[in-house]
Amino acid sequence: MDAYEAGPDAGRGPGGPGEAEGSPEPGEAPRPALAALSLPYQMGAALAVAIVGVAVCFHLGMVFLHVAPSNTVTKEHSRTIDDWIYPEFEQNWKLFAPNPLQQNVAVEVRADVRTADGGARTTGWYDLSAQDGKAIDGNPVPSHTQQNELRRAWDFLLGSHDAQNRPSGLRGALAEQYLRRIVVLRLERENAAGPGGTIDRVQVRSRSTNVRPPEWSQEQVPETPTYRVMPWWFVPDGEAAEAAGSAGATKGDGS
Repeated sequence: MDAYEAGPDAGRGPGGPGEAEGSPEPGEAPRPALAALSLPYQMGAALAVAIVGVAVCFHLGMVFLHVAPSNTVTKEHSRTIDDWIYPEFEQNWKLFAPNPLQQNVAVEVRADVRTADGGARTTGWYDLSAQDGKAIDGNPVPSHTQQNELRRAWDFLLGSHDAQNRPSGLRGALAEQYLRRIVVLRLERENAAGPGGTIDRVQVRSRSTNVRPPEWSQEQVPETPTYRVMPWWFVPDGEAAEAAGSAGATKGDGS
């Protein structure tokens, strides 16, 4: 029988030109990529997937316990949870928060400065929170310092002082020192003391304004801001010089 009598399928048998080498048999499913690996590589890939899965589950569990209401587990393992969360994974929200923040709180500072000619003057109030907000606005990746440094320092101060702004033990003194160093550095960056001037004292206050309710709401809130003013803090000479040096280095780096 010649080729013409064999019909159009002639020459398409096994090994014929119509069949590519290495093609699967009819009805055989293609082998998965992982199954194509040798046994040691399969075990390594499975182990890597298992480690990543355990790490993700552990991290999500820690974050959940951090934001969850206080319970037996969080009290018993609070140290472990805090060690894992702070500072990289800190969360500023809580599950089932009963009283969400309804105020805008701005931290402001002013200073008594000694000028280069021996005179003295008091600066106006610098709105440090507005400076942070300006740096964050439109920035897709704002720094942790811009978002949290000033706010957390103020919260730390409020949590360690009584209603009369008196520090409660060593934590109160530490909170004052921490916030004072932050505001002095910010004032030096703004050149608040002027050429050759020195910052002698600083005073910090907060300005709280109520968030306006939506237009459809009948709720009425006062629009007058309220202030919490801390006493004047003296700035040690060494701390002022250190802040001036840090501010100069920051300007020199172009940041």
